[in-house]
Amino acid sequence: MDLTLFASTFFTLFVIMDPAGNVPIFLGLTSKMTPKERARAAWQANAVSASVLATFGLFGTYILGFLHISVQAMQISGGLLLLLVALQLLTGEESDPGKPAGKTNVALVPIGTPLIAGPGTIVAFMLSVGEAGSEFSLITAVIAAFIAVHIVSWSALRFSVVIHRFLGEGGTTLLTKLSGMLLAAIATQLMVNGILGVIEQI
Repeated sequence: MDLTLFASTFFTLFVIMDPAGNVPIFLGLTSKMTPKERARAAWQANAVSASVLATFGLFGTYILGFLHISVQAMQISGGLLLLLVALQLLTGEESDPGKPAGKTNVALVPIGTPLIAGPGTIVAFMLSVGEAGSEFSLITAVIAAFIAVHIVSWSALRFSVVIHRFLGEGGTTLLTKLSGMLLAAIATQLMVNGILGVIEQI
C-alpha cells in the first residue's frame, strides 16, 4: 500500500468533510431524536456518504459527462440545499427538525449528502481514484483512506450523543442556532466557489 497516497487522500477528505465541524450541525438536525435514533442517523449518514463517494469514484466522470453537469453546478446546487436547511435552523420554522418531513430522512439529506459527501469531497475523491489508476498498491491506499475517514466521521457523529447529554435541551437549542449560522456560511462558500468557477471559465 502506498502510504503517501493514503495520507494525502485521507487528510484531503478529512479536511473537506470536517467531522468535528459537522457535529453541531448534526446535533441541530437531530435534536428531537432519541439517542437510539441519533445513533442510527450517524450510521445512515456515513453509509450514504460512502455510497455516494464510491459511486462517483467509480463512475463520476461518466455520470457528469453524460448529464452535462459541471462541478460548479454541483457546488451551487449543493450550497442552495444547505442554505435552505440553515434558514430552517435559524428561524425555527420547522416544527421538529429532528423528524423527517414526509418521507425525507435528514440523515440521508442533507447530512449524508451534501454535508458529508458534498461537491468538494466528491471531486477530491474522484481525483484520488484517477491518480491511483489501475495499480493495486495505489488503489489499496485510496480504499483504505476512504474507509478510515468514514470511520472517523461516524465516530464524531456517533459520540455526539454524549455531547447532547452534557448540553441538555437548552444547550442543544443554542447550538442549533449556532450551527444554523455555520451551515449558512458553508452553503454560501459553496455557492461562491461555484460562481467563481463559472466566471473563470468565461
